[in-house]
Amino acid sequence: MTRVKICGLTRGGDVNAAVSAGADAIGFVFAAGSKRLLEPARAAQLVGLVPAFVARVGLFLDQDAEEVARVLDQVPLTLLQFHGTEDGAYCRQFGLPYIKAVSVGSGHASEPDTAQLMERNEAEFSDAAALLLDSHEPGGLGGTGQVFDWTRIGRSRLPLILAGGLTVENVSDAVRRVKPWAVDVSSGVEDAPGIKNADAMQRFIKEAKREY
Repeated sequence: MTRVKICGLTRGGDVNAAVSAGADAIGFVFAAGSKRLLEPARAAQLVGLVPAFVARVGLFLDQDAEEVARVLDQVPLTLLQFHGTEDGAYCRQFGLPYIKAVSVGSGHASEPDTAQLMERNEAEFSDAAALLLDSHEPGGLGGTGQVFDWTRIGRSRLPLILAGGLTVENVSDAVRRVKPWAVDVSSGVEDAPGIKNADAMQRFIKEAKREY
């Protein structure tokens, strides 16, 4: 069964709704410039609402290691997610499992071949818990609501998390076609950035976990 991460939560009621709907992971954003940015103190309050066996994920983007460490001193995260140009050594220095986001792009001729892109990232991040494939620009945060061409995804030695423009309407098709380890959604279940819709989260998780 496909796992589901709901990312970019900013309100306690939304955390509770996501957990009640069956989310496997809850994501909190610490990257400057994000409309879903949380201060560590507020994030710690929200993390306190997440029960056992639901992953608590922190999203970072090209931040100083000291800044990430300060967040970890205050927020008991269980998984890190890096969306920037971080290399493998950077990602693994914090002693927690990590996800590395990979920008798949639009498929233009000027962009790297997807097979080569995957091979390069599998080598650099060989100890990652998963690679997250998204439509964001390289070094971007995601949450753009843009879908990329799923047919460009090849085989991977690492678990794959599919993100980028997923909604209640298309997630079941995405799961059936790509067969990812997990899916990651933010804007697709929102009324506004950081403001989740409880009904949309429930329906999204139900569609993502539908058996075929």
